Amino acid sequence: MPAVQLNDHVYWVGAVDADVREFHGYQVPYGTTYNAYLVLGEKIALIDSVKAPFTKVMMENIAQVIDPAKIDYIVSNHVEPDHSGALAAAVAAAPNAPVITTANGKKGLSVYYSPDWNYQVVKTGDTLSLGNYTLQFVATPMVHWPDNMVTYLQEDGILFSNDAFGQHQATVSRFADEVGAKTSLERARDYYANIVMPFGTQVNAALKALGGLTLNTIAPSHGVIWRTPDVISALLAKYADWANNRVRDDLAVIVFDTMWGSTEMLAHRLKDEFEAQGVEVRLIDLRENHISRAMDALLEAKYICVGSPTLNRSVMPSVAAFLCYLKGLAPKGRIGQAFGSHGWSGEATGYIEQMLTEAKFELREKLVCVYRP
Repeated sequence: MPAVQLNDHVYWVGAVDADVREFHGYQVPYGTTYNAYLVLGEKIALIDSVKAPFTKVMMENIAQVIDPAKIDYIVSNHVEPDHSGALAAAVAAAPNAPVITTANGKKGLSVYYSPDWNYQVVKTGDTLSLGNYTLQFVATPMVHWPDNMVTYLQEDGILFSNDAFGQHQATVSRFADEVGAKTSLERARDYYANIVMPFGTQVNAALKALGGLTLNTIAPSHGVIWRTPDVISALLAKYADWANNRVRDDLAVIVFDTMWGSTEMLAHRLKDEFEAQGVEVRLIDLRENHISRAMDALLEAKYICVGSPTLNRSVMPSVAAFLCYLKGLAPKGRIGQAFGSHGWSGEATGYIEQMLTEAKFELREKLVCVYRP
């Protein structure tokens, strides 16, 4: 995809990856993008890069706008290879351009690529003059790696937000209003649930640090760019809700696998009982859905029920994988319940309760049956 203008001096020069279907252990059925940006002032800055296989795409996009050798600064907001994979090519093209990053960014880039690059370490509040434009840096550690920072273009109110406010969707459009605000907000919710959820405290700190900035445009490292005031306001409000763990008392998620249909019968009975109490239910059958599909719903749900028959004195492998994934993402303040059918031993519900307890869920009495309910 060719370079795209955000305005007369800022360009998207990233890459679209329509084929990727897995990212950090979760399913991305809509693909993703790796976003890099050029800011053309009296001095020129490249902000971030792309995953290594898309290096040629990024360099060609830059060349559509300027000779890459004219880049004066290379800003690395994040070390992770989907953000930094093409940095070496940028450094080779513009060898006199310093690499602007945090102290932890320098440590990571030195290990991944080279300790000999011309690093310039920045911290929150530091600025970089491009002559007629100014970049301001804000460290956002653990959103979601220790090295993370965001870059703010003061004169335009553009926040190059790194992993914050991103989504995994590969589209021919580069802006949320072109794709549709509803769709983009759904993808942002899914992204937060599967990537950012464990770091709510750090997200709150980042939102506070950004609170005094005028945000006319949010340009993340993945997905589409946010540029309409009402959608940006909705996005920021959602992030505040998610970071503060505000959940719906009228939403439950039921996640299960089944062997001969008995645990599935229990799942549907639970669904009926919740709905009779006015609680909306999202039913996730792990035979049909990847474990990460449940996290989107769980992000805003107060109740979660996890069901499995007993298999080899434990749970079904899909349920074990889900519980491990759930524990790592660490949703707070949830109420959990184990359920399942068994024949002669019956360890599954005990295992589920143990994992939910370790995830610090408040438990309700488990629902167990022998063979058929």
